[in-house]
Amino acid sequence: MKARIFAEENKKWWTLAAVSFGLFMIMLDNTVVNVALPSIQRSLHLKVSELEWVVTGYALTFGAFMLTGGKFADLFGRRKMFVTGLVVFTASSLACGLAGGASTLIAARVIQGLGAALMNPSTLSIITVTFPPKQRGTAIGIWAGVSALALAIGPLVGGVITENINWNWIFFINVPIGALGVAAAFAFIQESRDNSAEQRTDILGLASSGLGLFALIYALIEANSYGWTSGRILAAFAVAAIGLGAFVLLEHRQRLPMLDLSLFRNRTFSGANSVMLLVGLAMFGVFFYMSLYMQQILGYSPTQSGASFLPMTVLIILIAPLAGRFSDRFGSRVFAGGGMLLLACSLLLFSIQGIHADFWNLLPAMLLGGTGMALTMTPTTSAAMSAVRADKAGVGSAVLNSARQVGGSLGIAIMGAIVASSLKSGLLAGDPQPVAFTNALHDALRVAAVIAVTGSLVAFLTVRKPRHAEAAAKAPVLVEA
Repeated sequence: MKARIFAEENKKWWTLAAVSFGLFMIMLDNTVVNVALPSIQRSLHLKVSELEWVVTGYALTFGAFMLTGGKFADLFGRRKMFVTGLVVFTASSLACGLAGGASTLIAARVIQGLGAALMNPSTLSIITVTFPPKQRGTAIGIWAGVSALALAIGPLVGGVITENINWNWIFFINVPIGALGVAAAFAFIQESRDNSAEQRTDILGLASSGLGLFALIYALIEANSYGWTSGRILAAFAVAAIGLGAFVLLEHRQRLPMLDLSLFRNRTFSGANSVMLLVGLAMFGVFFYMSLYMQQILGYSPTQSGASFLPMTVLIILIAPLAGRFSDRFGSRVFAGGGMLLLACSLLLFSIQGIHADFWNLLPAMLLGGTGMALTMTPTTSAAMSAVRADKAGVGSAVLNSARQVGGSLGIAIMGAIVASSLKSGLLAGDPQPVAFTNALHDALRVAAVIAVTGSLVAFLTVRKPRHAEAAAKAPVLVEA
């Protein structure tokens, strides 16, 4: 009996290792790409708006299809969707590396986002159905720490590869990692799905949300090229409003919606998702533009730029598991709210750096940012996942990750719009290009700091230590593969 209990306990942690291994690839790809952006821009002769699409195309598809990925995970099997997403992501990574132009690279990145959307919700839902509530925060903390490890080494690996080999290889390295991830999934992850109710796909919900989000991002990114009052941009905003409005109405009226709006009746779940959305809004654009700032204004090499992010990401690795463990004991509100305040301070410190800043000027902001991200992300994730029943873990995970990715897409687009507008004004006023860009970046960073403060208020007002909703629910059905 003791041997059996020990074996089952060990299997839980091997399952965690397998899903974290797959997630490692997604997070590695995020940070590798940011550092390589200037090299990609020079190699493929991309405009800034096209460069933004390289990042937002991935993040937007990731966010838009996340709910579908979560629904499919609950319906068809969490391991099955994890492996399917991993295969799609790996194949599209190869296509990214082979891309010879903007359209091909952006299209491959969009497909990468689809693969990530199918895979990512399964990781958290697998953890949720595998670990009991008393261990879940610790497991999610380790999951977040492994993700942070990819974030930590991603910039440095990306910088070294870009500088010494070629930017294409930042995508090629995903191929062997993906193959190992598929093997690990079949070896260690037991299949599970939601058999508690009738299930079906929601094509209308997917179409309306995808159209609305795409139109909104398009309008924000392209507005500075075509003009904010041009017919094209106004039409895009109108399509966004109609698409997103239709999505809400459809999900409210359908018998089996893609997004169960009743989840948001839980105050903690709603608050945690709002915080995650605001984290994406505040921080994704920062990583994008700080990489450009370091290499194009401060003159850093790709390797130096990647190494500069290490203090931030190493702190996430060290603190995230502890934050998850303590949030199990004391609740998530103080950690999430305090973490967002630290992020705001970090953004304000970044906003005072000039054209002659060095690593030591950037270091305090990096340290505060890493601590703030670690204190925010893991407890917020734990709070959201503990507020839904285990049989709805796939959809709950998808909503949370979608909030982060959609927030990130909007964050890059909004920050880009601010930078483009302020840069144009500065150049017209006669400022040299480096000065005008740096001042424009400062404006965007201050807006991001306000968003982070808003996130802190939301966390303090809404997130509570939940009574685990799955305690009274029927346990999810595990099925042998």
